[in-house]
Amino acid sequence: MIAKLTEKKSYPWIVVGLLWFVALLNYLDRQMLSTMKPSMMLDIPELAKAENFGLLMAIFLWIYALMSPVSGIIADRMNRKNMIVCSLFIWSGVTMAMGYATTFNQIYALRAIMGFSEAFYIPAALSLIADYHQGSTRSFAIGIHTTGIYLGQALGGFGATISKHFSWHFAFHSVGLIGIIYSILLIFFIKEKKAYVFDFSQKFSIGTEFRQMFNGLGILFGNISFWVLLFYFSAPSLPGWAAKNWLPTLFSEKLHMDMALAGPISTVSIAMSSFVGVLVGGFISDKWIIRNLKGRIYTSAIGLSLTIPALFLLGNCNSIEAIIAGGMLFGLGFGIFDTNNMPILCQFVSPRYRATGYGIMNFVGISAGAVITEFLGKAADKGGMEQIFVLLILVVIIAIVLQLVCLRPKTINMTEEITNSELVS
Repeated sequence: MIAKLTEKKSYPWIVVGLLWFVALLNYLDRQMLSTMKPSMMLDIPELAKAENFGLLMAIFLWIYALMSPVSGIIADRMNRKNMIVCSLFIWSGVTMAMGYATTFNQIYALRAIMGFSEAFYIPAALSLIADYHQGSTRSFAIGIHTTGIYLGQALGGFGATISKHFSWHFAFHSVGLIGIIYSILLIFFIKEKKAYVFDFSQKFSIGTEFRQMFNGLGILFGNISFWVLLFYFSAPSLPGWAAKNWLPTLFSEKLHMDMALAGPISTVSIAMSSFVGVLVGGFISDKWIIRNLKGRIYTSAIGLSLTIPALFLLGNCNSIEAIIAGGMLFGLGFGIFDTNNMPILCQFVSPRYRATGYGIMNFVGISAGAVITEFLGKAADKGGMEQIFVLLILVVIIAIVLQLVCLRPKTINMTEEITNSELVS
C-alpha cells in the first residue's frame, strides 16, 4: 500500500502534505512559550523579568542558528527523511519534558536542546520539497508547506488560553506527545528523492567528508549572488523574529490586554495573514517566473514592501484597529517574502548544495533574530520597544534595494551542468 502511494503522480504533493503537519508542530512547539509567560512565571518567578524571558527566547535562536549550517551540510550528504523523523521525535520529546520543568535553568537548557533539534528540519524539508517540485510548482509547493509554519505560530497563541483553563504543563505534554506519535508514523510514508547522486562506493573517510564539505562552502561563498541572498534573507529576519517573539507582549502592553487574549489576537492576526501571503506569493511567483526570470525576486520585493507601513503602525499606533491592521499587513508581506526564499536560492545554487545554502541563510537570519530578540527584551524593561519596530523599517528598505539591483538569475532552476563560473551574476 505504501509502495503504491509513493508511485502515484500526486506523491510530490503528498510529501508536501505530510511535511505540512511537521512544519506546524515545528512552530507550535517553539511559539507556545511566548504566550504562556504569565502562567509559567507563577511557578518560575525568574520569567517575570523581560530580560530573562528575552534570554530564554534568544538561546533557542542562537543554538538554532549555529546548527543550521551544520544541518544543511548533513542534509546534502545524508538521507533527509531520517533527519526529519529524528528531528521531530527529539524536539517533541523536549516539548513534553518542558511540562515537567520546575526551574528557569531547566527551561533554559530544554530551549537550547529544542533549538538544536529543530535546526535539522527546515533545510532538509525545503530541499526535499524543491527536489520533488523542480518546475513551475516550486513556490506554491513551498508556500503550502509554509502555511503549516504560520498555522503552528497562530495555534501557539492559544497556549495562554490552554494554560489558563488547564495548565501550562498540560499544554507542553499534549503537544509533545502528538509530535512523538506523528514522527513514528512518518517513517512509513516519506520517501527520499535526491536530484543528484553521490558516489558512496568509496570507503568513508573523515578527511574526504571535510574536503567535500569545504568544496561546497567554497562554491557557495564564491558566488556573489549568494552573498546578496544572505543579506536579503537576514535583514527582514530582524523585524520577522521581533514580531514572532515580542508581538504578544506589545499587544498586551499597548492595549492593556490580558495575555490570554493578547496572545491569540497577536499571533492569529500575523500568522493567518502570513498563511494567505505564502499562498498568494507562491501562486504569483510561479506564474510570473514563466514570463520573467526575476519574477520570484519581484514578488518577494513586493512582499517586503508591505512590511514597511506595517512596522510603522505597530510602532506608532495605540488603537486596537491600527495595531491589528499592522500585524495583518506585516504577516501578509512577510508571507509573500518567505515562500520565495528557497525558490530564489534554487535559481543560483545547484541541488547538491541547496540544503547547505539554506542552512547558512538560516544561520545569518536567525542570528539577526537572536540579537533583536535579546535587544527588545532590554528595551521592553525600559519601555522603548515601539521605537525599535520603527527603526527596523530602514533595514527592510536596504534589503529591497539590494535584492532588486543585485540579483540577476540566468535560469529558473540551477542544475549540475552549470559551472561555478556561471553561478556569478
